[in-house]
Order: sequence, then C-alpha cells, then structure tokens
Amino acid sequence: MTPTEIVRCIRGRLMVSCQAGEGDVFRDPKLMSLFAAAAVAGGAAGIRANGPDDIRAIRKITEVPIIGIDKILLPDGLLLITASFESARALVEAGADMVALDCSERGQQAGALGRIREIHAKLRVPVLADVASVEQAVSAVKAGADFVLSTLRGYTEETNHALDFDPKFIEELVRASAVPVIAEGRISSPEQARQAVAAGALAVVVGTAITRPTEIARRFAAAIESEHARRHAVRHAIGIDLGGTQTKYGIVGSDGSLLFKAAVETPAKSGARALLDLLKHVAQSATKKATELGYEPLALGVATAGWVDDTGRVAHATDNLPGWTGTPVGEELALASGLPVAVENDANALAVGEKHFGAARSLRDFVCITLGTGLGGGCYVGGRLNRGAHYLANMLGHIPLIPDGVSCSCGLRGCLEPYVNAAALVHYAGDSHVSAAQVIAGANAGEQRAIEAIRTLARHLARGCAAPVSLLDPEALILGGGLVESNPILISALSDELPQFLRPWENRALRIIPSQLAYHGGVLGAAALAFECTRDSEPANHRCVATDIHR
Repeated sequence: MTPTEIVRCIRGRLMVSCQAGEGDVFRDPKLMSLFAAAAVAGGAAGIRANGPDDIRAIRKITEVPIIGIDKILLPDGLLLITASFESARALVEAGADMVALDCSERGQQAGALGRIREIHAKLRVPVLADVASVEQAVSAVKAGADFVLSTLRGYTEETNHALDFDPKFIEELVRASAVPVIAEGRISSPEQARQAVAAGALAVVVGTAITRPTEIARRFAAAIESEHARRHAVRHAIGIDLGGTQTKYGIVGSDGSLLFKAAVETPAKSGARALLDLLKHVAQSATKKATELGYEPLALGVATAGWVDDTGRVAHATDNLPGWTGTPVGEELALASGLPVAVENDANALAVGEKHFGAARSLRDFVCITLGTGLGGGCYVGGRLNRGAHYLANMLGHIPLIPDGVSCSCGLRGCLEPYVNAAALVHYAGDSHVSAAQVIAGANAGEQRAIEAIRTLARHLARGCAAPVSLLDPEALILGGGLVESNPILISALSDELPQFLRPWENRALRIIPSQLAYHGGVLGAAALAFECTRDSEPANHRCVATDIHR
C-alpha cells in the first residue's frame, strides 16, 4: 500500500495495537489474531502488531492495514523497536503493509534514520517514525518517514516525566511535521482519543486500554479497592527509600498494604542537589499516581542513608552519598510536594516499619538489624525508637569488634560491619563463590564450606550483638536484609552462638526473628514514619517537617 492509500483507509479512524508482553497469558499468535478480529469487528481500521508470527496470523483473518514492529530487549533492559533492516524485511514478508521504527534519540543512535531510506529502497513500503519529541519527528521526516507517531512520549529517558496523554504534544507534532501524525501512547479513554483527533491527528492507535485484559482488570480492581479503603477509613502515605543504587517508592495503606510500587536509579555520586531533585521528582510522581488511583496520602516519609535530626536535616552521612551531610531534606520535600514530611535513617526506618507492620507489632523492646552490603540497626526501648541525643544512635555496624582489625568504611578499624556484611560472607566461603547469594544457595543445598562460612559470620555477629543485648535487654533481635532472606542457617547459627557471649543467658527469653517486610521494607518503614508524624494520639517518634507551610 502507498502512503496515500493508507491515509484513505485510516483517516479519522481507530487503529488497535494487538500485542502481548513476555509472560502474558495471551502471548500466542492465534490469540492475537482473535484480538485483531474483534477489534476490526468493533470498527478498527488498522492493526499494529509485534513480530512476524503475530502478523502472519493476523493477516490471515483481516485485510485492514497492518503496522508491523519488532521489539527487542537490549542488555540494559530497555526495548528498541525494529532495530534492523532484516527484522523489517521479516515483518513485510509476514504481511505488514508498513513498518514502524524507533526514531527516538536512542533509536536514531542505532541507525533508524538510515534504515528508513533502506526500507524505502529495498522493501518499498511506507515507514512510520515512533518518536518522543518534536525534534525527533523533524529528523525522521527529513530522512523520509511517511508518518509520525507519538508512541514513545513518556517512555524514553528524556520524557519519562510525561505520565499522561497530552493533546498539546499532538498539536506540536502536527505543526512541525510535513507528514501525517498518528496519535499513540497513554491513550486510555474515548475522550482522550477524541482529543487526539481534535488536535490534528490523522488517526489514533489504542492498545492497552483495549487489548490488555490484565491491565484493564488492574484499573478496575484499583478503583474498587481504593473506594473500599476510603470507606473503611484506611489512611495512606507515600514511602520513599533512598538507596545507594536504587530509590524505591510506593503508596502504603495504614494496614501495611503496598498499593503501588516503583523504583528509579539513584545518582548516588552526583551530589546533594541531584539527590534532592530525584526525591522531588519521585514524590511528585507518587503523589500523581496516588491521585490516579483515588488515594489521598496524608504525608510522605523518607528513609535515607545517614543520620537525621528531628527537623529532617541530614546530621551526618558517609562518602557513599557525597555532600549529603547538612541537607534539609524534610523542608525541601515539604515545599515541593505540598505534604507533611518525615525523614529518618534507613535502618531506623526499617525498625519503625517492623513496629508498625512486621515482626515487632507486639513488642516494646527490640533491636532490628539489617545485613547486606553493610550493617544497619534500629533499637526500640520502652516502645519508642532510641534516636540518641545527637541523632547518632544505633550505629550497630560500628561497634568495636576486633582491635586494629579490618578497615571499615567509617575510617576506623575492627568495626563489626566488615566482619558480617556480604563481602565478608563471600570471603569466608573462599574462591568457589562470587556472591553472597551463591553462598546462601550453596549452604541450603548442603555445601559444607558454605555452611561453615555462614557459621563464621554468625559467630562474629553474635559477639557484636552481645553489646546492645547486654545494654538494652531486648525481647527480640529482628534480622532483615539480603543476607537473611532464604537463610535459615544464619538464624539457627546465631541462636547457637549468642549464649556464650551473654550472661545470665538462662534469665533471658531472647527471640531471634527474621524480618517480615522483605524487599520493600524500606518503603514500608518510610510510610510508617509518615503515619507516625500525623497521628494525634500518643507521642510519636517523629514529627512532620514544615507542616505550617500547608496550613
């Protein structure tokens, strides 16, 4: 088909994207062809489909124009659309009438513009440019693209702030492009499709809102659950866990339900301003998502590396987050988000999360220890988190263990942390294992060397734990983090080792309990901070920062 013939077929009409992702129960060419048949029966004038197999099956049941694409997953986890001439040829041979290419900045770096010319010359079919910006559209049209699609707006690094369909972007593309513009991407309602046509789009492509039953069901389920939660007075908060590699965040109910979760990369070495900008972006994204889902967050909690005073300022941080010391996180986020904000050290936040939602709900005195790349701790005394006179309490990882021992990240030698972290476990296991996860898996499979490595770590941990246990006499030690998950041998070994370092052991009823919060414990703990700072009853460990700004 020529571009003119395609325009004649789809002008002012709906096209439906019939695709199923990896793991989707509908990922089958026969099922995709049935989706396409249903779409055409409902009035669709064209189909967008992924891969030769799906296109071949769809072509057998319909004569409407088909946009062919071929998605590939790159090693960095990102997708690229029709990244080679060979894939384009396979699409056309399968029955596609036209081919769409990723013409975003990333796609252009992969040769998309030259591929437009090659497809025209050798395959003689129209080429569609999937773009995320006006500049990308202009470049694609100059290279010979026959149509421009808004498909990638919101799905590229430079446009990931665009979370919703924006008809103004369609208007900008129409003004800047010398070829027809087709609207696609984040169109989830008939009203948005109408707005796209009003903005000048030749046609509108809709996918998820029509052909992804799982996503459709998820939207209905979220709406129903949101209203149920509202009617039953479940409060909601936003929790943000600022980690050295990833920043995880979510919407949390006061019953501990994690209603939404996401993660972004942390620019850990880029300085305080970059970290603050990230937190503001995450807070605004989470607030917007909460509104979409029908939740009204009362406050926002942040768990961060470093120690934090009661104004939400970072009192001290290590060089893992350069420039973080002195940053007024609470004040900055309160101004940016319009919500009350509570900020706390990440290990303390996990202890607060355990108290609200996890293993410590019935406890008043406990020590929470997180084992992973480092060691963090949080101590509850008499039902309240012990934060210390200078907000530097609970540095359990820096309890002196061995005089003039191994160097620690804090600058001292012989601290507990380097003897019980992930690197230490790998060291104890020897050259046969390259990661802590491998050691744990080996121990669970009965490998004696891996079991002995865990026991060695447990012996050091028991010696280190003797100090807070002797000082505070807790009801329980709660262990969490990557070294504890799926590692019952560690819990058992620690139970065996502790008695030799504590007197009188027989008078204690000390329990050693694995954390119940798992991977998103930091998010849940941060949300627990937010709930604490907004409650009106008993005195809380944390107060909201800059609440007067919002009154």
